[in-house]
Amino acid sequence: MAELNTGGDDKGKKVRSKKQNSGVDLTAMVDLAFLLITFFMLTTSMNKPQSMNLAMPDKSEEVPQEEKIKVDENRTLTVLIGGDNKMKWFMGMPTTPLEGPTESTYGKEGIRKILLNKNKEAKAYSQDVEKGLIVIIKASENATYNNLIDILDEMAIANIGTYAIVDITPEEVEMLGEN
Repeated sequence: MAELNTGGDDKGKKVRSKKQNSGVDLTAMVDLAFLLITFFMLTTSMNKPQSMNLAMPDKSEEVPQEEKIKVDENRTLTVLIGGDNKMKWFMGMPTTPLEGPTESTYGKEGIRKILLNKNKEAKAYSQDVEKGLIVIIKASENATYNNLIDILDEMAIANIGTYAIVDITPEEVEMLGEN
């Protein structure tokens, strides 16, 4: 038989029981924590990276002259981007522009207003809603990446369907006033 040893002898001392440390079983709480982590991992949606789709032509092959697309200069607007947030635009061909080159600014009262107006004019000129303005974007070596992104954002805001990023010519760099 088991015997309880209280540590005292029978000389009239008070018998005290030993205090035991209480233990808490945490197994259920750990299981619950893993279930909650799993639940939130599966139900939350991951942030998709924000990127802009941009299709660039292959520069390795030169397109023959007869296969190049002819574009009406009344529907073509060229945007020149330079250093120090400088921007100019013109309608038509660079050698004989129909309008411009005119200096402009980024934003609502600048290039966006011009793009919206010229897009309406191009649609009225071609009498076809599908055929709107064609914008050619040319950035100089001094242009910043932020300026290029700003002009691409303006294309999306103004709902310009057709635009291209093209290499700038020395004549157009001269138009910008850069060396």
